[in-house]
Amino acid sequence: MKFAKNLCASLVACLALSTTPTQALDLGQIIPDIELPGANVPRISNLLGKVVYLDFWASWCGPCKQSFPWMNDMQKKYEAKGLQVLAINLDAKRGDADAFLAANPALFALAYDAKGDSAKRLGVKGMPTSVLIGADGKVLYVHQGFNNEERNELESRLTAAIAQTNLASRKN
Repeated sequence: MKFAKNLCASLVACLALSTTPTQALDLGQIIPDIELPGANVPRISNLLGKVVYLDFWASWCGPCKQSFPWMNDMQKKYEAKGLQVLAINLDAKRGDADAFLAANPALFALAYDAKGDSAKRLGVKGMPTSVLIGADGKVLYVHQGFNNEERNELESRLTAAIAQTNLASRKN
């Protein structure tokens, strides 16, 4: 029964994301300034100056369970160098997100968007979807899904973005 409920929730969420007009993110474009409901920073623009790994997730998402430990590691490892991991939950019920977080703690910033407005605005089509944003607010990389084999490539992209930011700040 729980599987059927989760499957139904997954299908409804995917249908909602896929039937709404969206703006696909292009590499190099400035990230739209989305609101971050329930986060300690109210808008994405408040994070300018940091490299941001923005992740969209839901409690029913299997790959999200794999990504949380990795995102925790990245936040701990690179926070002092200017990285901010921020994960936006898209569950319709906050209790579903809270149950997921009890089993998969997050050591990074969280926001909650039950209506999915932020995901629609950025053209998110699947879970998880992550967006690597440079300190200048430009989209550096967009990635859908997560598996353990991708960890090294994703970390390489993070470190390259951090290095680029540090190089730019030394020039100024």
